[in-house]
Amino acid sequence: MLFFIPREPDARERRVAATPETVGRLVEHEHAVAVEAGAGTEAAFTDEAFTAAGAQIVAAAAWDEADAVLTVGPIGPEIIEQLKTGCAAIGLLDPYSHQEEVKLLAKRGITSLALELVPRITRAQTMDALSSQASIAGYKAVLLAASRLGRYFPLLMTAAGTVPPSKVVIIGAGVAGLQAIATAKRLGAVVEVSDIRPAVKEQVQSLGGRYIEAPEAEAAEDEGGYAKEMGEDFLARQRELLARHIAAADVVITTAQVPGRPAPRIVSREMIEGMKPGSVVIDLAASSGGNCELTRADEEVNHDGVLILGPPNLAATMAHDASTLYARNILALVEHILDEGKLAIDAADDVQSGALLTHGGEIVNPSMRQLILGEAAAENQGSAGD
Repeated sequence: MLFFIPREPDARERRVAATPETVGRLVEHEHAVAVEAGAGTEAAFTDEAFTAAGAQIVAAAAWDEADAVLTVGPIGPEIIEQLKTGCAAIGLLDPYSHQEEVKLLAKRGITSLALELVPRITRAQTMDALSSQASIAGYKAVLLAASRLGRYFPLLMTAAGTVPPSKVVIIGAGVAGLQAIATAKRLGAVVEVSDIRPAVKEQVQSLGGRYIEAPEAEAAEDEGGYAKEMGEDFLARQRELLARHIAAADVVITTAQVPGRPAPRIVSREMIEGMKPGSVVIDLAASSGGNCELTRADEEVNHDGVLILGPPNLAATMAHDASTLYARNILALVEHILDEGKLAIDAADDVQSGALLTHGGEIVNPSMRQLILGEAAAENQGSAGD
């Protein structure tokens, strides 16, 4: 097969979908790999390094020649039109926000696999790109907050007197939140954590964080390990509980997201107005609407002296390590579906059925099929596919 690694079309996307390490693995499997010139430059992977690993560097994008295309971000309509029928497209395709592209992938007969749909089960951990990238985002969020806060994070005892430690409140104890806890504790902050899933309490405490007990509610976690969308009554009680903790905080980092849904609004304008001037809010859910009412994606908002940042893609700011981990995730998925040198789709395999978005001219992921086509049309397509 010919694998193609493009230079990401989004100028703000510094990551790359393969590294010399993963290219070497594909070459060992006797595949050909074409890498667009400069694809890894922003992530500190040179064309020479890719060539040494066995790749061919191509000056122009080879969309129409590839048997499989590995990407970081979604593929636009103009690119999908160039892909040959039967080609495989694998990456973080963001299907919930790119439904027209999903329909076009099906129409063009492209087999697409979205890494954000990989199920969170034990044997798919090596393919879990959401976790590998979220961990980087959680780490970088703390560094960003520390760099913008006009205070020390740790307790300091000096000849001029004692400086108390900063207080950090982290909302959401998923992968990003847990990494944020660990990083803030390493820097010496006092860390409090809110999460709707009581099951994470021990993880929070093991990292040195103080768990803010959540209001009682029905199960807040779905079968895939993701947080569920909660009702307004629960969210109102959670906001009331959080208000006093946020008022005392120097830094608030929010990470709460629900796949395919707008981010839950947790931090209100009133909460921000109750914070001390000079405090910092980092909203990692900015790209899906934000957990904070005042967040503006990719902008800085100063509200009554409180700085609110909505960085949309923090993982890309650590492009080298983010690409290294992501490339391993995507290679693990590719190797999982390779059979005798070809991509062999097995709908009975739970990993493949979870990640598979389009195949054989149809939208095959059940949730995406129902979302895009509607319930009746989804049932008809499913029956036809069966």
